[in-house]
Amino acid sequence: MSSVIYQGIFFLFILLIIALPLGWYIKEIMQGRIPKGVRFLQPVEHFFYKAIGPISKKEMSAKRYAMNVVLLSISSIILLVIILMTQHFLPGGAAVENLSLPLALNTAVSFVTNTNWQAYAGETTLSNASQMFGLTVQNFISAGVGISVLAALLRGLSQVKKKALGNFWQDLTRSLIYILLPLSLILAVLLISQGTVQSFKSGVGYQGLEGKSLWLYLGPVASQVAIKQLGTNGGGFFGANSAYPFENPTLLSNFLENIAILLIPAALIFAFGFWVKDWKQGRTIMIVSLFFLLIAFIGVGFSEYYGPQFSQVIGATNLEGKEIRLGIGWSSLWSVATTAASNGSVNAMLDSFTPLGGAIPLFLMQLGEIIFGGVGNGLYGMLAFLLLAVFIAGLLVGRTPEYLGKKIEAYDIKMASLVILTPLMLTLFGAMALVLHPEIMTWLTNRGPHAFSELLYGATSLANNNGSAFGGLLADTTFTNILGSLLMAVSRYLPIFAILFLAENMGGKRRAALSSGTLSTVSPTFVSMLIIVILVIGALSFLPSLALGPIAEFFTMK
Repeated sequence: MSSVIYQGIFFLFILLIIALPLGWYIKEIMQGRIPKGVRFLQPVEHFFYKAIGPISKKEMSAKRYAMNVVLLSISSIILLVIILMTQHFLPGGAAVENLSLPLALNTAVSFVTNTNWQAYAGETTLSNASQMFGLTVQNFISAGVGISVLAALLRGLSQVKKKALGNFWQDLTRSLIYILLPLSLILAVLLISQGTVQSFKSGVGYQGLEGKSLWLYLGPVASQVAIKQLGTNGGGFFGANSAYPFENPTLLSNFLENIAILLIPAALIFAFGFWVKDWKQGRTIMIVSLFFLLIAFIGVGFSEYYGPQFSQVIGATNLEGKEIRLGIGWSSLWSVATTAASNGSVNAMLDSFTPLGGAIPLFLMQLGEIIFGGVGNGLYGMLAFLLLAVFIAGLLVGRTPEYLGKKIEAYDIKMASLVILTPLMLTLFGAMALVLHPEIMTWLTNRGPHAFSELLYGATSLANNNGSAFGGLLADTTFTNILGSLLMAVSRYLPIFAILFLAENMGGKRRAALSSGTLSTVSPTFVSMLIIVILVIGALSFLPSLALGPIAEFFTMK
C-alpha cells in the first residue's frame, strides 16, 4: 500500500510542475497576449475571424455570449446526428450500420456536452470517418467552450464596472489554436511512440491460436485519445477504453494519459491566480482540490488492497477487472482522476471494484465534478461553491460577504446555487426515472445493492457530464438514450447560463477597499470552511442513495 501512496505523490508532483507554467501560458493566451513562441499561428487565428465574420470583433453581454454557445452546440448536435445516421454511406463506412435516431442523438449530445457517454463499442459501431470528423472534432470544440466560459467568468470577477464579457468566438478560437491543438499534437506523438495505434486502416485480419480467422480493429486512435484526455472528454476509440493495449500500451502511456486528464484543469487553477493577480486565491482552490483527490486515491487504493470479499482468495488484494500490467495503484489513481475531472475514460472495470472502492469515484462525481473537474467547467463549479462558502462564512461571523473586493449579493448566490444544484437534482431525477421504469431489472446484470450502485452510477455520470460507466447497466435502449440526452444537455447548459449571468453581474460592480471587516478567503480557516461546505452539500444530498447502494453492499459483504 505504501508503494501506491508514493505513486500518487510522484504523479501529483509531476502534474503540478507541468501545470504551473501552462497556467501562465493559458492566462496570456485568453487575455489576448500571444507569446512569441506561438505567434506563427496568428495568421490561422485571423483567418478564422474572417470566416466567422463581424460577430467575432464585438464584445458580448452574458445573453449574447450564451446564445452563441447554444447556437454552436445545436448546430454541432444536428451535424453529428446526420453523420452518425448516414455513416454507412460515407467513405469507409461500408462495414458499419447507420445508428438509430435515439442512439445517434444520445451520442451527439454526449460529445457536444463534453460528456462522451458511449452506449456502444466504438470500434464495431462507428466508422473511422465518424470517429475523426464527428467525435474528435467535438472533443476539441466542447473543451474549447468550457475554457471560453471560464474566461468570461474570470473577466467578470477581475474587471470593474464593466459588464461586457469578451467575445465568445475569439475565446473559442484562441483555446483551440493555441492550447488544445498544440498539446494534443505533442501527446499524440508521444502515445504513438509507445505503440498507440494511429492508422487510416479499419483493421487487419489474422489467425488466432485456435486457427480461426479473426479481425484486429485499427484506426486513428492516438489522435482521438490525446484530445479526449486533454479535453477531459473521456470515452474511447475502443470499447475497453484505456484498458485496451492498442489504446494504452505501456506504463509510460498510462502515466501520460493520466497526467493529461488533470493537466489543463490544474493549469486553469494556476491561470485563475495569475488572472486575478492574487496567486493565493488560486492556492486556496488548489489545496482543496489536492486534498479531496489525495484522500480519494488513498481510500480507493486501501479498499482495493484490503477488500473483504477477496481476503480468502488472493491475499486481500482485489485484482479483478484490472490490467495486471497496471496493477492496483495506477488503476486506483486513474479511477479517481477520471471521476474528479469529468473525463470518463477508464483503465479498469469499476463494476469489479470493492463496494467502497466504487463508492469513492461515484461520490467524486456527485460533488459536481469540481475537484479539478472538466476543462473550464470544473473551476467555475468550484468558484460557485467558493462564493457560497464566502456567503455562509460572512453570515456566521457577521461580516460583509466579499470576494476579490466585490460584495456577494442575493443575485450572485442564486446563480451560484443554480450551478451547484443543477447536476445534483438531475442525478436524483435520473436515478428515480431509472428505478421506476418497469423494465429496469432486465437492463441490470446484478441484483441487490450492487445493482442499485450500477444504476446510481449511470445516472450520476450522465447528470454530471462525466461519461464513465460503472458497468452492468444496459445503456442502449430508447428510454436510456433519451433520458441521458436530456440529463446531459440540461446539466451542461443551465450552469453555463448561470455562470455567464453571474460573471456579468460581478463585472458591473465596484471594487471595495480591504478593511478589518473583510473576510479572508486565503486563510486555513476558510480552506477548512470550503471543504466542509462541499462535503455537507454532497453528504446531505447523496448519503441516503449511497446507503442503498455501495454502503449496504459493504456491510453485507462484511
